[in-house]
Amino acid sequence: MKRPPTPKFENDSDLTEDPFAPAQAEDEDLWFLPGPVDDAERDPFAPPLPRGEGRLLYDVDAWVSAEATLAQPLAELAFLAGRLVERLRRAPGMVDRLAMGEAVELSWLAGDRVSADSLALWHHLCIGSAREDAQALGRADWALRRLIAGPGPLEDLRTFLGRHNPAEGEAGSPLSHRIADWQDAMAEVRGLHPITQAAFGFSLWPLAEPSQGSALEDHAPAQLLESAVAATRIAALIGGQGMRFLPLALDGGSALRLGGPVQARLSRWILGADQAARKALVQLDQVEDWVVRAEAATATMSGRTRQHLIAALLANPVLSAPMAEALTKSSRAAVQRNMTRFEDLGLIREITGQGRFRFWAVN
Repeated sequence: MKRPPTPKFENDSDLTEDPFAPAQAEDEDLWFLPGPVDDAERDPFAPPLPRGEGRLLYDVDAWVSAEATLAQPLAELAFLAGRLVERLRRAPGMVDRLAMGEAVELSWLAGDRVSADSLALWHHLCIGSAREDAQALGRADWALRRLIAGPGPLEDLRTFLGRHNPAEGEAGSPLSHRIADWQDAMAEVRGLHPITQAAFGFSLWPLAEPSQGSALEDHAPAQLLESAVAATRIAALIGGQGMRFLPLALDGGSALRLGGPVQARLSRWILGADQAARKALVQLDQVEDWVVRAEAATATMSGRTRQHLIAALLANPVLSAPMAEALTKSSRAAVQRNMTRFEDLGLIREITGQGRFRFWAVN
């Protein structure tokens, strides 16, 4: 029997073909595949869906209309803010006192519940307390420092927030986009009343989310603190250059609540700012009366420590001996001697009831 001849291939590509494989069918012969769908039969909600524009949703016209409706209470609030500015000009040291009280109230609204004595120790001496969380103290101190110094949010939002991470500073970073979104929206309401701008900026904050990646660690308290402090700084424009911030939390923070129609939201803001400003004026009246009484009662005391001690008690709602020593630049013995004399005269009272780590407040 003769052996069959070996097949010859013209090129190597023929070796890749399987002579035993069935012939491949053309696409039109694949009866099990679905046929083309007419545009009229296509489901409009089937993926892929169209992408949104990616812009913040806000209605500037609604805020303009609400401001026009609430023109009278806005004018009354402006008059009240003018009284507050004039009072602070007479006693500049009381700005720090108001800022300390505002920062404490804001920390309570954020859920941190930082006490005035703990914040005072942390701010002046960098001393923490076993009762307080270090991050909570840091957030409250951040709010206090932004209330009394530094550029406002409309001037430089990045510096105001303290975003100095080089990676976040790039033009195309998510943080840069969020900050730019908030600033662009605020530019559209620049011609409105400062109170309206503050309420608008506070309402816009959760949409723009510039607090994401906050240096204050916890996002939820950071968002409330940063948006509230930004609002107080913007609202202070109502008083011109004579006011660093307009108190909003001293009345319990009724203004710092989101939700509701724009007009109701702005009305709540005006009422909350009015109540907080009135409470601030009452506190300033009380402290001014105390200063007059303290000057008269201590007129016969020698040395300069008493004057520095009065100024320290004016600027701080609570004061400890180490704080008084640092603020007055006096010796511990001189501070203790003068504070004992002030307590004997009924000018101050000890508020902790402890034998150590005591704090005093004006009486």
